[in-house]
Amino acid sequence: MREFLKESDVFDAENVINYIGEISKFHRIQGSKELVEAARYILEELRINGIKAELLEEVYDGEKWHLTLASPIPWDLVYGEIKIDKEQITTSKTPLIVMAHSPPGDVEGEVIAVDKEEDWKEVKGKVVLIGEKWYENYKKANENGAIGFIAYKKGTGKAFPYIGLFLTKNDLKWAKIPAVTLSEKIANKIIQKLKKGEKIKVKLKVESVISEKQTLPLVYAKIGSPPYILFTAHMCHPKPGANDNASGAAMLIELARVLKEFYNNSFRFGFAFLWIPEHYGTQAFIENWARLEEYYAVINLDMVGGSEDRSGSTIMIIKTPLSRFSIISGLLEYFINLANSEGESFGGSPLPKMKAKSYPYEMGSDHDVFNIFGIPSVMPITWPDKFYHSSEDSIEKISKEILEIIGKAVLATSLALSKGEINQLKRFARAYTMKYLGELNMEKDLEVAEKLVMNGLNRDSDFLGINLGHELKSTPWLKWQRKGIISTRSIRQLDEKKGTELAKILEDRKIGILLHELLMLGEMLSEEETYNVLKEEFGEIDREKLEKALEILKSLDIVSF
Repeated sequence: MREFLKESDVFDAENVINYIGEISKFHRIQGSKELVEAARYILEELRINGIKAELLEEVYDGEKWHLTLASPIPWDLVYGEIKIDKEQITTSKTPLIVMAHSPPGDVEGEVIAVDKEEDWKEVKGKVVLIGEKWYENYKKANENGAIGFIAYKKGTGKAFPYIGLFLTKNDLKWAKIPAVTLSEKIANKIIQKLKKGEKIKVKLKVESVISEKQTLPLVYAKIGSPPYILFTAHMCHPKPGANDNASGAAMLIELARVLKEFYNNSFRFGFAFLWIPEHYGTQAFIENWARLEEYYAVINLDMVGGSEDRSGSTIMIIKTPLSRFSIISGLLEYFINLANSEGESFGGSPLPKMKAKSYPYEMGSDHDVFNIFGIPSVMPITWPDKFYHSSEDSIEKISKEILEIIGKAVLATSLALSKGEINQLKRFARAYTMKYLGELNMEKDLEVAEKLVMNGLNRDSDFLGINLGHELKSTPWLKWQRKGIISTRSIRQLDEKKGTELAKILEDRKIGILLHELLMLGEMLSEEETYNVLKEEFGEIDREKLEKALEILKSLDIVSF
């Protein structure tokens, strides 16, 4: 299998750096014209490289639903300005000083820092300063008569945070005041002065345009014929957004360029490439254009350039959930470890260049949507990133070496699946299955997990011809009637009280991961098998919280039993 990594030397990380530089020039907020311009840039680069691609168009209008997600408003930033405590900051410094989707406004008033519930009684006629739960607190600020809203984010230091309101037209009934951001450093200085009893005045100016509709752009390219390995990357996020996610969108262009040269009719897979606005675009693609039966697996590229020394990042390989077991997780891990080797230990074993590790399924990007709809989806990602969602996520923080490791590993994985000999793949599948089950079995006995692994191997066999595994025989416990990301924001559009109740349950991110995997498993297994396999996959679970969440989803006809 090592030969496929050698073949991947043609991957050029310098090309990726250049694409990142261009994509990061666009302020790629969902619902904005610059997101469309970024999509057209990608389309043109594909054309230059001889790759036939198309621009698929849905709409942002603040009303339409993309499966389970309510469309945000079409929105463009014109100008923003903050004058506070001898500081004057404008959008010429960073467009992130204006919260994405903020209504326009020009206000002047006294600042009030809200850190406890009773503070809301004092906000009328003032400008609220707050560091958490921005959408919920922005709504409270409007409802309690504040004239402006300032958000900051803990842990971002001198950087200005990216905070999106993702307002819908329904939200515009109450969302009236301008919303801006400050760096944590400036916000803390203001808070300290307020605690000493000083009065701080602020002038806020937001010039933004809320339109009737804007294109929701998707770029889709295919090389060869189905079945496909599908590569995805979200192209949205604010300027510069270099690692998140100009890096993934840029790597996708380079992968398409290289795979076009590799492809021939002897390959068992063709290749498809999809650039989308995160989650909204993926769900629009599933709803309107995807032929799910054509996809063997998905590799989602999100934040693939964070450096260990500057950003504090680790290369994480996020495996498919157990409900969607596939050897693609093992192949990606194998090739990242190979690509990441440098030097030798005192015993001659290879040492890693960078920190890298494989992890059980985690949510947070477009791989989630494809897993929900039955396509095994993996994600290499560099995390954490201390510049995440901030004005400091700029190109000079990108690591060319990390881009090479991930890019070559993804390419090698694709080549191994597409033209690896059946005996090679069969041997690897057996070894990875033993490793996977062995890791699960270290701390707990397995009752159901092995059945799901065999089911996944059976699906792999259908595409790869390796003749392993067997189909799962079980009685499904539930039906997921309205499939897609469970978004508490969107559920609030259906029922404010139930959405708020669900949001409280899902404050623990792990519960959200467990809930989505529970729904995927529940369409395959009985109730007790579902809960047992959740424990086998993730360890201890809070069954009571999961059952409460299911009751809410059932009451909204999202699931049935």
